[in-house]
Amino acid sequence: MARTIVSEARSTDRRPAVPLSTRDRDRLLRHARTAQRRAQRAGHPVLAAITVDAPDGLDAMGTITGARRTGEPWSVYGQRDRDGQVLATLGAVVTLEAEGPTRFASVARSWSTLAADAACDPSRGAEAEGLVAVGGFAFADDGARTREWDGFAPASLVVPQLSLAGRAGRVRATIAVRVAPFDDPAGLVASALTRVDQVVAGRPPLLDPDPVARARVISALPPAHYEQAVASGVRMIREGAFEKIVLAREVQVAGRPVPDPAAVLGVLRDAYDGCAVLAVGRGDRTFIAATPELLVRRAGNRVATLALAGTTGRSSDPAVETHLGEHLLRSAKNREEHAIVVRRIVSRLDELAIWTTAAPRPEIVKAASAQHLATPIRAHLASSVGVLDLVERLHPTPAVGGFPEPAALPLIPALEGMDRGWYAGPVGWIDAAGDGDFSVALRSALLEPELARCYAGVGVVDGSDPAAELAETETKLQALLPVLSA
Repeated sequence: MARTIVSEARSTDRRPAVPLSTRDRDRLLRHARTAQRRAQRAGHPVLAAITVDAPDGLDAMGTITGARRTGEPWSVYGQRDRDGQVLATLGAVVTLEAEGPTRFASVARSWSTLAADAACDPSRGAEAEGLVAVGGFAFADDGARTREWDGFAPASLVVPQLSLAGRAGRVRATIAVRVAPFDDPAGLVASALTRVDQVVAGRPPLLDPDPVARARVISALPPAHYEQAVASGVRMIREGAFEKIVLAREVQVAGRPVPDPAAVLGVLRDAYDGCAVLAVGRGDRTFIAATPELLVRRAGNRVATLALAGTTGRSSDPAVETHLGEHLLRSAKNREEHAIVVRRIVSRLDELAIWTTAAPRPEIVKAASAQHLATPIRAHLASSVGVLDLVERLHPTPAVGGFPEPAALPLIPALEGMDRGWYAGPVGWIDAAGDGDFSVALRSALLEPELARCYAGVGVVDGSDPAAELAETETKLQALLPVLSA
């Protein structure tokens, strides 16, 4: 069976990852008592939290993945090329879930109420510190309905009991409790602190370089099915039904126990500088990704996003890789596919912004196993609009859905023959001020104990060739397949 080799740092260092002073513990109790008084006036539970410095250099991802218990919610959202930015969380004091067309607005309202009522330390303004809600959304309003997606609602954010927010080697830890009108604040705080004291500093385990059993890689549906779906999409485009549709497929890794998600995350973090490496653990399943596509990042009135569409492969030969990139830049098919995405994102942001600016021409970005056409887009909001409102406005972009959306999106499930679940959905975090960061969950996989489901898709436009599009999914699958099947 597959084995995971535990790192020495994780197994020998038993000191608490977040040392708390008596003053810290007393402050959390005071906040909890304040929260109880507010809860009694409001008639609903209120959050209380403290935020403290963690030891410099603490590996937030390794610490949280090492501390997680069976069935305990956890998450990681990290971007190494942004000065090592990471948010790693453990536990859930509140879960916010919704479904249907109003799912984004529903969880946004719930979070706004919780954040406004909370009794907590003032923020120093560091990214992702303090109270946060973390999680994600299915691609479709009614997605994640099939059995394999149990635990992953169409909209699902949790407020963690412990979060570690780090950047440039500095880490801030937040401990939160939920206080109902007639709860015992002292008991809640004692229980939370006991759990936090059990969390020790650690690093991700290593993947076994020589597992006993070899994995089998199989398509969930025959490759010919995918080629037929692409051909149908091209036919409908030529008939004028829509301009573009994105079609995905599922490939499974079976035949042996799935490697520890923590070990997989460690490999992805080290391998893919230009990607957001993320994981959301629910029950015995983990949704994991190394995605190059930022959906939206909000910091005050400043907004950043990235149009990403048009793909080619990579090569170990620098000359060949440069040639592939130049060919991608000259490809009329890929340039038009990319332009559709840019126009749609800019038009959506223009409705909210004082100004919106996009780079005049796409650039090549190298991420995971592929090169992409990318156009950075920035905007300055005219008024305060929370990151979840921006997520709702921008998702799904034509890079993962289709255009025009009303014509293309309803056809995706029938052509693909699968439930995408959280694949190509927004995953990330929001803080108490409404700032946050959400990426599109591409190069992703759903890990079960005995099965890994990997997903990849391509944009289909007039001129798409079914065999070439199938080959492009194989290129994109190389981001995760070698890690999960080696």
